[in-house]
Amino acid sequence: MIYIATVHWETDKWVDIQLRYLQENIKQPFKVFAFLSGKACKQKSRFHFACCEPIPEHAIKLNLLAKFIGQVATNSDILIFIDGDAFPIKPIDGFINQMLERYPLAGIRRTENVGDIQPHPSFCFTTVGFWKSIDGDWKEGYQWKTSAGILRTDVGGNLLKNLMDKKIDWLPIERTDQLAQHPIMFGIYGDIVYHHGAGFRTPLSLYDRTKSLTYVIKMPLLVWSLDWLLNRVSIKNRFRLHRLLGISKRIKMQNQFESDTIYQKIISNNPTLFT
Repeated sequence: MIYIATVHWETDKWVDIQLRYLQENIKQPFKVFAFLSGKACKQKSRFHFACCEPIPEHAIKLNLLAKFIGQVATNSDILIFIDGDAFPIKPIDGFINQMLERYPLAGIRRTENVGDIQPHPSFCFTTVGFWKSIDGDWKEGYQWKTSAGILRTDVGGNLLKNLMDKKIDWLPIERTDQLAQHPIMFGIYGDIVYHHGAGFRTPLSLYDRTKSLTYVIKMPLLVWSLDWLLNRVSIKNRFRLHRLLGISKRIKMQNQFESDTIYQKIISNNPTLFT
């Protein structure tokens, strides 16, 4: 049996999409356990288990779902964590079974996000028994230095530290394609899973706050001047300048336009979208 843990935050716009793609691309019996909030709570009956308790922290929701699953599953059952705006685009049974013969855990690694190195819950799989044996924990905490030279932690930080301390090799699933130019959002990983990356939040990433402004400002001299200024201040002050100069608003507008455009293509069920 495969058990899937997912979270849908405030909106139910991804429920139909995710469940359809899961049904199409998983041939083994599976059950979906979900944490829902807002409008998504109206879809409780569509999941094998759903909880609508008002818990804001994403990592705690995932940890709780894993505990709920652990109470009904066997140790050999497969456990998949997947974001609500992520789904398999090809059959994944064979891939999961083959990888679990070599690694106890596999997950997306978003090195494109200013050098993130931890397993990411947008798509991660293991067995129920292994997750229990390491006291699996998705909370942030452990820090690493990003390619921008700052210390960072995020969801999956403590899981990474746990694996490192126990000297456990895991399989990173890297980005292999994308549906738009944005290097963090709208990505395909391992040629098997799509992660929209902006389905439940404002489409503004750490990467957006650290890269050149070439793609949002079309005046070369102005871009050069702003990049020169921003590259000489701390990341914290860079964020402040982004807000003061209206750069954050420009970036969000552009990212939101791409997000909406791709979402419309997904719900239209375009057969060539992921080929």
